[in-house]
Formats: sequence, structure tokens, C-alpha cells
Amino acid sequence: MARTYLVSFLFLFVSACASSSDFDMLKRDINDVRRDSYETKKDVDRLKERTTGVVKEDSFSAVRENQADINSRLTEVSSNLRELQGRFEEYKYNTEKTLKEAAAERDIARAQIASIETQIKAVKDKLASGEVAAQKQPEGQKAEPEQAKTEPATEEHAKEPANDKVKTNDKTKTYEAAYQAFKDKKYKDARGKFEGFLKEFPKDKLSGNAQFWIGESYYAEKDYESAILAYETLLKKYPESDKTSGALLKQGLSFIEIGDKKTGKTILARLLEKYPNSKEAPLAKKKIAELEKKPAGKNGKKR
Repeated sequence: MARTYLVSFLFLFVSACASSSDFDMLKRDINDVRRDSYETKKDVDRLKERTTGVVKEDSFSAVRENQADINSRLTEVSSNLRELQGRFEEYKYNTEKTLKEAAAERDIARAQIASIETQIKAVKDKLASGEVAAQKQPEGQKAEPEQAKTEPATEEHAKEPANDKVKTNDKTKTYEAAYQAFKDKKYKDARGKFEGFLKEFPKDKLSGNAQFWIGESYYAEKDYESAILAYETLLKKYPESDKTSGALLKQGLSFIEIGDKKTGKTILARLLEKYPNSKEAPLAKKKIAELEKKPAGKNGKKR
């Protein structure tokens, strides 16, 4: 607006002082200046548009590059997480397997210790019987041979520790042989040996363990129905066994394997309620969580 006033003022001033030809020349110059100004403005506007487009394109390119970098990093992190999860599952499996084998080895060690204790007791009884017989011998009577001093005082007393010793040895050997067959994956042979052990020693402290391994042999063969019955026998006949929590876990898993997930989940929940601090409790909790996260089917129900 100020430029227009200035031009008008110059025009008036020149019109008063100049001739007609000078006026026409000045008017042409003014028009040329206006035209040049208009063209310059158009060039500036075009330059602005081009510059704006370049800035936007550069910005979009930077965003795309950042997004691609983030996606690449996320993919790498996911891959690392899957690898770590795989290692964890493998470690967990190996740990559980080691613990199970260690428990079985512990049972064998206990049986061996019991056998040794029985043998020591038998030796002590023999020594005590020999000392009593020596004290009761009349003065002047000829001493009996050394072998006689170590014999029990009566035949009945002699038979008891000897029989106990034989039974303990047989029991330990039978159990060890059955468990070795199980470790060798000879499940049918192991099952027969454990059943023989239970028939001969039905009330032994290892009877519950033997019944548990019978169930495990069926489970290893994927005969889940028979495994369920074997675990149930353990729970009913040997409720005080330290294998009851393990039997509940495997019984629940067996029901799930045959498709009865409702019963399996109920048994696992009972395990958590009855043995919340057992080593099987976390496994039961994880399995229940997996069952509850099953995807829904077409009708909206969980599969």
C-alpha cells in the first residue's frame, strides 16, 4: 500500500514538472517494475512450495528409516526372547529329569542303608549272645570253640536276624533291578518287577514309590488310562507317600492327554490346594494357565 502511495506521489510530481513524452516513459518504467515485482513474487512462491515439499519428503524419509530400524530391533529382540525361552524350557526339563532321578537314587540309597543297618544289628545280636553264653559258663568247664561264642543263644533267636537280613537284601535288589529297568526304558519289564516288589513287600516304606513308578511306566508308554488307575492306587493305598504330589500332577496331565481337560484341571487345582509348596505346584499352575488361554472357536467357546 505504501508503495502505491509513493508511486502516485511521484506520478503527480513528475506530471507537474515533466513533458508528456517523459510522462509516458516513466509510466512504462513503472509498469515494468510492477511486472518484474509480480514475476519475482511468483518465483518466491514457487521456491517456497519446492522447499516445503523437500522438507516434508526428508521428514517422511527420516520417519520411515526410524520405523524400519525399530522394526528390525523388535525382530531381533523377539528372536532373542524365543531363543532364551527355548533354553529355559530345555534347562527346566533337564532339571526336572535330574531331580526325578535323584529322588529315585535317594530311595535306593535309603534301602541300602536300611539293609546295612539290619546287617549291623544282626552282628551285634550275635556278639551279644556269645558274650551272654560265655558269662553263664560254669567255672572249670572247658571253653567252647571261638565259633560257638559267636552263635546266638537259641536257634529261634538266630533265625530272626538272618531272615531279616535275607529279606532286606532281596527287597533292595528287587527294587534296584526294577528301577534300573525303568531307566533303561524297559517299561514293561520294570512294571513287572515293581509289581513283584509290591506283592512281596506290600507295606514297605518303598511300596508307594514302586506304585508311582508303575504309573510312570504306563505314562511313558502313553497308556494314559492305565497310568490314571495306577496313580489312583497310589493315592488310595499310600496317601502318606512322598510321591503323592507327583502322582496328582501326572494323573491330571493324563486326563488332559485323553481329552478330559475339565477333570485334569480339577486334579491340578487339588494339587495346588493340598501341596502348594511342592515342586510340582509350579508345573500344575502353568498347565492350568495354558488351559485357560486356549483360543475361542467359531461358536465363541474355548477349544
